[in-house]
Amino acid sequence: MQRSFLDYLIITLKGIAMGAADVVPGVSGGTIAFISGIYEELITSINNISLETFSILRKEGIKKAWKHINGNFLAALFLGIIISILSLAKLLKWLLENEPVLLWSFFFGLVIASIFFVGKQITRWKAITIIGFILGAAVAYYITILPPLHGSGGNVFLFFAGALAICAMILPGISGAFILVLLGAYETVLGAVNTRDIKTLSIIALGAVFGLLSFSKLLKFLFNNYKNTTLAVLTGFILGSLNKIWPWKLVTEIKKIGDKTITLSQSTSPFKYEGDPKILWAIIFAFIGFLVIFLLEKIATKKA
Repeated sequence: MQRSFLDYLIITLKGIAMGAADVVPGVSGGTIAFISGIYEELITSINNISLETFSILRKEGIKKAWKHINGNFLAALFLGIIISILSLAKLLKWLLENEPVLLWSFFFGLVIASIFFVGKQITRWKAITIIGFILGAAVAYYITILPPLHGSGGNVFLFFAGALAICAMILPGISGAFILVLLGAYETVLGAVNTRDIKTLSIIALGAVFGLLSFSKLLKFLFNNYKNTTLAVLTGFILGSLNKIWPWKLVTEIKKIGDKTITLSQSTSPFKYEGDPKILWAIIFAFIGFLVIFLLEKIATKKA
């Protein structure tokens, strides 16, 4: 596929959007990739990184191997993701602590729009498709109510945390950051990003590469052979994840584990929210989130 510099710039911007979504526990960068029209290309490109790639590299050189894995696309996309994570981590952490209702409202609107746009790509609803949708929603909802664990923080733990998080990260619905929260590793990872802890970040990155290369093959197989059912499950996942990003939360318990404080909460009515519910602003930010996905989908449709 012949692309211009502007095309790659747009891909980098989509990567920035994916990275921003993945930093927040509850929003998936995979959803952004799906809505912006690059999801299947991303899965195919990652899936092409295999033993065959090294064979091509050895026999035909770097240029052929780079083309085989769609290297320009991956480089532009992951450049955007890295820029976003490094530059937005502190801002998003501040927003989570100081303006949680408005931030979650924005992402709530974004995810509501995602359900509509991902679901409309299902070309035929059958019994298995409906069952997949219901199961996807149920599993995602169950994951959102699981209490977070306390991670050991060891190298092996961080490696597998990275592997699991990246699998969730490329799935529309449940975010990689949320999986890190459940595993008790989110604060460790966010702290490593903010302090540029190269050792910790390298271990997590190795785990992420392992998980990415393994999981992409399964996703590629599912899209090639069971596309409608896979889309239905993913749409259900996105629907079930809404509980996690509901803007108004009621704190149910605060746990102190070692030097970490874990807050357990559940969704509540804005009228029972402890603090200023900012209902009007929440609606405005949710609408902005919905509009962002709407515009991304329109751009992707025009490019197609």
